[in-house]
Amino acid sequence: MRLRISKLQSSLAGPYSFDLAAGHCLTISGPSGAGKSLLLRMLCDLDPNTGEILLDNVPRSGMSAPAWRAQVVYQPAEPAWWLPTASAHFKPHQAQRVQELLPLLKLAPSLLDHEVSRLSTGERQRMALIRSLACHPKVLLLDEPTAALDPEAVSATEALLRREVAAGMSLILVTHSTAQAQALGHRHMTMRDRVLHEDTQ
Repeated sequence: MRLRISKLQSSLAGPYSFDLAAGHCLTISGPSGAGKSLLLRMLCDLDPNTGEILLDNVPRSGMSAPAWRAQVVYQPAEPAWWLPTASAHFKPHQAQRVQELLPLLKLAPSLLDHEVSRLSTGERQRMALIRSLACHPKVLLLDEPTAALDPEAVSATEALLRREVAAGMSLILVTHSTAQAQALGHRHMTMRDRVLHEDTQ
């Protein structure tokens, strides 16, 4: 089992217990404010929480926070940028991976050197996905990654995510799109009032 969550909770949400296999996508839907983002933040250890998570049978409690977040990568709905250009956020060894991913997301290589502030919201969202995938995460946590995208870009993003999951990456995807959940998810859950419910349909 790639990810095994046991009694994960904070003062704001939980407890949550579920498993996620390698090469599988779990989609989570639910109204705004239900607690979906809180769960993702706990999973990547950004917010104080208790409980245990095993990654490939290795406990989170035995890893440093940076080591955990290098393998369990969280991309919020509005990703942060702390350097002037997108290219400045990538390490040299990631260059080949970045060049491979850009055309798959309909992004011109020249955008790497534009000021991030000049990119459209959709361009920033897709560039952030490249930043996340360039880390080769074992588990990717995405919070509404296509919310700002046009239909063509949504299709490209979904195709890329489907490819990465097929290659073995595990994905937890928060989405308001029923069609997207059905297209990508092997398993579906709904968050209501900070409680997760398994969807049986």
